[in-house]
Amino acid sequence: MAEKKESLLGGFKAFLMRGNVIDLAVAVVIGAAFTNIVNSVVKGIINPVVGAFGTKDLEGYSSCLKAPCRIVNGEMQGIQIQWGLVLSAVLSFLITAAVVYFLMVLPMAKILAKRAAHEKAKEGVQETLEVSELEVLKEIRDHLVAQRGPSVNNTGVSTGTGSGTGAHSAS
Repeated sequence: MAEKKESLLGGFKAFLMRGNVIDLAVAVVIGAAFTNIVNSVVKGIINPVVGAFGTKDLEGYSSCLKAPCRIVNGEMQGIQIQWGLVLSAVLSFLITAAVVYFLMVLPMAKILAKRAAHEKAKEGVQETLEVSELEVLKEIRDHLVAQRGPSVNNTGVSTGTGSGTGAHSAS
């Protein structure tokens, strides 16, 4: 039983220490902080600007589905649809998505594309170097074979013509 607990804890520890889990945790924390900033911008700047063209800020816009829509003794009478809240949330989402795309996704895509192009160019150079090295080695081999003369087989008997040292027949 203790072995199973240790393996479970070890597995859990390995899971937590993986890079992508830590990156995800950092992303969630930064995303939450960033969402607060965007919501503040929408509520503090955009909603009042939109409200300047109407009678109130954006979140205050609503329609009454079932009349009468009024507050009596702190309780809403009727059915109210608060479409201003939904529109404000949509604006917050669009601003967040635009900032994430233009400040994070697009630059990262460009960096990754440059890195991939660099790696591909580096790989092409490496292949060229390998081919060049192979050609040089073949030339060296051919030159050494030409210097050594005719080839000699395993028994030491010359297989070619010339003045090689082979077995001579006795007369």
